[in-house]
Amino acid sequence: MTSTAPPPTEATDIEWMSRALMLAEKGRYTCDPNPRVGCVLVVDGRVVGEGFHARVGEGHAEINALHAAGNAARGATAYVTLEPCSHTGRTGPCSVALIDAGVTRVVAAMQDPNPQVSGRGLAMLREAGIEVVLGVCEAEARALNPGFVQRMSQGRPQISLKMAMSLDGRTAMASGESQWITGPSARAQVQRLRAASSAVLTSVESVIVDDSRLTVRADQLALDDEQQNALAASRQPLRAIIDTRLRLPLAAACLREPGRTLVFTARDDAGSRRASLEAAGAEVVAIPAGEDGRIPLEAVLSHLATVESCNEVLVETGATLAGAMLEAGCVDRLELFVAPTLLGGEARPLFALPGLSRMSDQRRLVIDRLRAVGDDWWISARPLTGEAAIEA
Repeated sequence: MTSTAPPPTEATDIEWMSRALMLAEKGRYTCDPNPRVGCVLVVDGRVVGEGFHARVGEGHAEINALHAAGNAARGATAYVTLEPCSHTGRTGPCSVALIDAGVTRVVAAMQDPNPQVSGRGLAMLREAGIEVVLGVCEAEARALNPGFVQRMSQGRPQISLKMAMSLDGRTAMASGESQWITGPSARAQVQRLRAASSAVLTSVESVIVDDSRLTVRADQLALDDEQQNALAASRQPLRAIIDTRLRLPLAAACLREPGRTLVFTARDDAGSRRASLEAAGAEVVAIPAGEDGRIPLEAVLSHLATVESCNEVLVETGATLAGAMLEAGCVDRLELFVAPTLLGGEARPLFALPGLSRMSDQRRLVIDRLRAVGDDWWISARPLTGEAAIEA
C-alpha cells in the first residue's frame, strides 16, 4: 500500500520525540542504573507502538514498543530518546531488533555516551539501509539523564546537595534539633529526589544526630500516578555513609531498613568493629585517608560510579560535609528548601566554609529555578566554576 501521509518534517519529528521523552520520564524512579529512555513507533502519522524502559533486566524502550506494535512496526519511524544499544547485556541489542522488525527510519535524540555503544548502534542501523536522524530534542534528552551522561563521560555521578534551612540560613538548633524546618510539601519533594537517586550520601555525624532511615517512604512521595508512587517506593537507593573512624552505631535505623548500606572508612585495622557492623547489615569499604586524615571525597564518588554504577547521588548532610563537598568542587547542583521561619544566630549554619574573609572569596551560584512548595520555597541552583566564578 502506498503511503498517503506527508513526509516527516522537523516539526513532526519534534512532536513525536516529545512524546518519547514523556514516556522516558515514566522510568525516572525505577530504571536505575540504566538511562531513562522512551520510544514511539509511527506509521503514516499514527502511533503503532510505544514503550519505555521501566526496570533493569526488563525490556528496553525499543523492545517494549516493538512488542506493542507487532507486525505493524514494519515500515515505521522509530523515535527514541537515546541511541539504540548495539551490545548484548541483560537483554539483546535494540538496534538488531529494530532492523529485524522492518523499521525504515530511526530518529534518535542523542548518541549514547556509553563507550560500549557510542555510535555503534547508529552505524548498525545505517549499514542495514535504515535512515538515521540524530539530535532531535537533544538538550531535553540530556537533561533527562544527567547522571548517566556524567558517569559515562567523566567517570563520576552527578552530585546534588540537598539542604533545608530557615530564612536566616540555619539548618538546626544548636542542640542539633531539626525536625521539622520545612513543611510536608517540601518533604514530599525531598522524597521524590531520593527516589530518583542512585544513592543517598551522608556523614556519620548526621546519622548519629538524626538517626535518619535514608529511605524512600511511600506515604510521603505523593506522586500523581498511583502506580508510579508504588514503583518509586519499591526501589530503595543505596545508602552511603562517610565514617572515617567507624563510629556508626550498631543500632542505627538505616541498618534495619530494606536495601544496602555502604560505609566508607579510612580504618584498615577495624577488626571486630568492622565485623560487628557487617553483621548488623553494613557493607564496609576501606579507602586510604588523605594527608588531612580524611577520606578523599573524589575516591568515594569514583567508587560509587565505577563499582556501584551510581548515576545520581543525593547528598543529605550537615554543614561540615556539605562545606567540604563544595570546597572540593564535587557539587553539581544545590537543592535548597527554605522555610519562612527564623532560628537565630546560635542555630547551626548551612555550610562550614572556612577561609572566606573577603568579598572576592565568596562562592557564587546560578539559580536555575525558584518555586513555591507548600509554604516553603525550593531553590535549585548550581555553583559557578572556573572563569565564570572569577568574573562574577
